Amino acid sequence: MVHALAPDFCDAASVYLLQRWLLQEHGGQLPDPPQIEARRLALRIGAQTPENWQSLLPAGEVLVFPRETPYARAVATGQSQLLDGVDGHTAQRLRRTGRGDASVDALVRSASFLIVPLRLRGTAVGFIACTRGSGRKPFTRGDAVAVEVLGARACVALDNARRYERERRTALAIRRSLLPDAGQCHEGCRIAHGYRPAGQDVIGGDWFDVLPRRGRRVGMVVGDAMGHGPGSAVAMIQLRTAVRTLAALDLDPADLMHHLDTVAGDTPGASFATCMYAEWDADLCTCTFVGAGHPPPLIRGPGGPARRVVLTTAGLPLGLGAGRYEPTVLHVPEPSLLLLYSDGLVESRTRDIDQGITRLARALDDGAAQLSDPEHPDALPSLCRHLLEDAAGQDAADDRTLLLAELAPGKR
Repeated sequence: MVHALAPDFCDAASVYLLQRWLLQEHGGQLPDPPQIEARRLALRIGAQTPENWQSLLPAGEVLVFPRETPYARAVATGQSQLLDGVDGHTAQRLRRTGRGDASVDALVRSASFLIVPLRLRGTAVGFIACTRGSGRKPFTRGDAVAVEVLGARACVALDNARRYERERRTALAIRRSLLPDAGQCHEGCRIAHGYRPAGQDVIGGDWFDVLPRRGRRVGMVVGDAMGHGPGSAVAMIQLRTAVRTLAALDLDPADLMHHLDTVAGDTPGASFATCMYAEWDADLCTCTFVGAGHPPPLIRGPGGPARRVVLTTAGLPLGLGAGRYEPTVLHVPEPSLLLLYSDGLVESRTRDIDQGITRLARALDDGAAQLSDPEHPDALPSLCRHLLEDAAGQDAADDRTLLLAELAPGKR
């Protein structure tokens, strides 16, 4: 906006948004408050870039404008304000800020001043301020209308940006709330996890959890609800909550998956979600797996190599109501590494899933061999970071999630 206005239309242009609108504080606002608070979003003076003015008039600064200023009048009335020069309140503020700066003095001596309110659905959300020096024609009513049209179009973009930011904050809060503790220790088992979203502002359908069971058992689960966005987020939250509830009932792994399939069928957006559940029993030295259309786990014994767990059946995705979920019981007599992961870690547009799983197994071997002290508390988190970094060169079209467990038979 400011580049569209300055320097061709005016000598200086700035855009402000009301602080209460940015903070989404809509309640209890007086129709004609004694003052308004507005945040400067952007400024352009002459042909110079806004960065040259950051020290004097920084973007992001919140200013208070009393009722008698043209800014507050524009916001209260919804009418553009045409003045012969900068108002007294602004002149005093600029002089205090500029401390004799010649460019600031030129702003103060502006011969024409225009304040245009930014209105969205009948409500003022900010304003645009434009100035012209003595060498240019004063603003006219036609100039005000032109800026009002520009402001109306900009308001739609600003509103979309705010809505997007609100959804982004919500998505990030959901994502953070779903992450288990960075490292967990259970009897006969140490667990770490890694997660890398498809994009900084994207929330996908990946979810994972660690579930203490009765005795010396630990449940571990990684799942993936299809898609990205709020719908996938809601689906994964409900699936994760359902797994926690079912685990608390102490169901065996196959029954747990059958009940989860029923829940997914009744949950919008959860159909065709995939899931891998593993339950480690440190006393029996067994790990029981039940899959629902999810990539197979990897296991690595002492010295390697890492290999895929051959499942009795891969199982159908959740929510179809026709899945046969049969357990696969693996005897693990020696300390081993178990890796559960989402398909985003092994599948891309340029590589099929089998190639990706083979690559991930090699990366697990390489990372495990490089650990200087496997007993160090940061050993497993470090290995998780290694696996995520190894996959960083692949197409980032999906979230990447992994759950890494060190199974220690007989260890308390």
